Amino acid sequence: MRRSLSAVLAGLLCLAGAFGPAVAEPKHAIAMHGEPALPADFKHFPYVNPDAPKGGRIDYAWSGTFDSINPFIVQGSAARGTLDLVFGYNVFDSLMQRSSDEPFTLYPLLAKTVETDDDRTFVEFTLDERARFSDGQPVTPEDVIFTIELLRDKGHPRYAVTAKKIGKMEKVGERGLRITFRQPDRELPLILGLMPILPKQATDAERFDKSTLKPMIGSGPYRLESVRPGDSITLRRNPDYWAKDIPSKVGFDNYDEIRLTYFRDENAMFEAFKKGLVDVFIDGSSGRWKHDYDFAAVKRGDVVQETFKTQLASGMFGFVMNSRRPQFQDRALREALVSLFDFEWANRNLLSSAYTRTKSFYDNSELSSFERPASEAEKALLAPFPDAVTPEVMANGWRPPASDGSGRDRDFLRVGFDKLKAAGYTIEDGRMVDKNGAPLAFEVMLKGQDSQQLAMAWQQTLARLGIDVTIRSVDAAQYQQRLNQFDFDVIAFAYPSSLSPGVEQVARWGSAARDQQGTWNFAGAANPAADALIDTLLKARDRDSFIQAVRAYDRVLMSGSYVVPLYFLPEQWVARWSRIKHPEKTPIYGYQLPTWWREEK
Repeated sequence: MRRSLSAVLAGLLCLAGAFGPAVAEPKHAIAMHGEPALPADFKHFPYVNPDAPKGGRIDYAWSGTFDSINPFIVQGSAARGTLDLVFGYNVFDSLMQRSSDEPFTLYPLLAKTVETDDDRTFVEFTLDERARFSDGQPVTPEDVIFTIELLRDKGHPRYAVTAKKIGKMEKVGERGLRITFRQPDRELPLILGLMPILPKQATDAERFDKSTLKPMIGSGPYRLESVRPGDSITLRRNPDYWAKDIPSKVGFDNYDEIRLTYFRDENAMFEAFKKGLVDVFIDGSSGRWKHDYDFAAVKRGDVVQETFKTQLASGMFGFVMNSRRPQFQDRALREALVSLFDFEWANRNLLSSAYTRTKSFYDNSELSSFERPASEAEKALLAPFPDAVTPEVMANGWRPPASDGSGRDRDFLRVGFDKLKAAGYTIEDGRMVDKNGAPLAFEVMLKGQDSQQLAMAWQQTLARLGIDVTIRSVDAAQYQQRLNQFDFDVIAFAYPSSLSPGVEQVARWGSAARDQQGTWNFAGAANPAADALIDTLLKARDRDSFIQAVRAYDRVLMSGSYVVPLYFLPEQWVARWSRIKHPEKTPIYGYQLPTWWREEK
C-alpha cells in the first residue's frame, strides 16, 4: 500500500529527531537538569495562596546600617530590600522567576519564552510585550544589552565573570535577544535568566559605580518610596505593576507597603519585635529560640514560633585549614585535626543541643554522600583517582568520632592521638612535635568575636594533646585583606550550598583558583579529582547523572579533610505576630516571605 507524502515526511522527521540533535525551540521554562515540573499552562506556583489578600504593611528588621541603595556595585554598603535574597522583595525584576520548589528551574517573568540548544551554546529570550518599568516605559532588548554591559563594566566583579562568557548579543525581531556563548555552558542560560534588568533611558551609566541614596527605577512589584540614611527604607507596591497577574507572580507581593528598619544588633531587633514594632523575626540563636520566648505576647498567642523543615543542602560551616602553609599540606595531619573537634560537648554547652553535626557539604539533601555507599556510577567517576577518596568515605560517607559530651572523653582523644601518631607526630615534654622536633602550632583568625567560643572549644581539646593554638580576632577590614591574600593558618568560614551547585565550585575548590587572590579557595585546594568532578557536574544533563557527580565530588572534599566540619540547622526558625499569615505548603527551599500576607483580626 502506498504511503502518502505527508506520512513519509513525518517518518523522516521522526528519524531526524532520533539520530540528530534536538531542534531548539522557544519554551516557557528552563531547568538546569531534566524538564521543568510545571506545564506551560500552569496557573501559579504550588507553594502560594493564589487568593492571598492584598494590603497593609509589613515591618522587617536588619542588623547594621547602610549608605547606599545601589545593590549592584562594590562601593558602599547597600540597603537590603531593593534586590533582596533574605526578604525577597525586589525593585528590579529579572528575565525569569525561580521556583523555590525545584532545585533550579526558571519560569516566565520579563521574558515569556526561553530558547537554547542541546549543548547550550546560546540562549534566546523573548520579552513579554506587557513588560514595563515603573515609569511606564517598555522593557526592551536594548535594556537587557545595556544592563549586561553596564554591570560588566561598573558592577560587582561577579557580573563581569558572567559577561566574559558571552561572545555576542544581538536583537532578534522586536522583542527577542539572542546571546551566544564563547563556549557551551549548561548553567549560563539560567544565570542570565536571573539577571535583574535596568532601564537604559533612566540609568546614569556615567556615575553608576558610585554609591547613591537616590531611588532607582526598576520593573519590579515595589518602588522605593523613602530612604532614611542608615536607619530605614520604605517600599510601596506599584498598583500598575505589569506582572501582578502572570502565573509566576500570582500569590506574591501581598503588602501595600514594606518598611525595613536597621538596628545596631540582633538584641535590639528582638526587643523591637517583642514590642510589635517588627512583624517577623528570623532567629538564628538556639539559646534565644529555646529560652527567650516567654513574653506576654507569646502567652496570649499573639506571637507564634514556627519551625520550617526544608530539603536544603546544609552547606559547610567549619574551620578551614590553609594548605598553602607547610604543615597543612599533609592530609594525614588535617584528618587528625578534623577528628579532634568535640561537637557533642560544644552542642550541649554552647548551642543548647539544637544543632546537627555536619557530615557532608550537602548534608540534609539528596546530594549528600553521608550514609550512602558509593554507587557504580560514582566508582566509575572516581576510578582515575584511586587515592582521592578514603575507603571509609567510599563505603558510607564521612562519619566523625563522637564523644560522650563531658569534655573529658579519653576514648575520643585517643582516636585523634592515634591519627596524629600515624601522621608522624609524637609528644615530647608535653608538646606535640613532628619528626623533626618542630612543635605543632597554628593560629585561628576570626573576624571580631564571630565563632570565638567554638574556636576556644577546639583550642582546649587540642591543648590536651600538646597542640598550641592561638586565636586572633581582627577587625573586618584587616580580616578581609588577609582573606583576599590567603594570609592565615585557619579561619572559620561558611560555604553556602544550593540544590544545584555549579560554576561557583571552580572558585571554591578548583586548582585554577588556588593562586587567584580574592577567590574562595581558602583551603588552597589543588586536587585533580575535584577538578574533574566539577567539570562533570557542570556538564551533567539529567538530574540522576548530576546527583552521582555531586556525591562523588562530596566524597573527594570530605576525604581531603580541608575543613573541620562544625554544624548546621536542618530547619528554619521564624517568629511572627499572628496578624502575619503564610501558605500551608513549605517548598523545598523553605519559607518564602514574599508569599506571606497581613490579616487583621
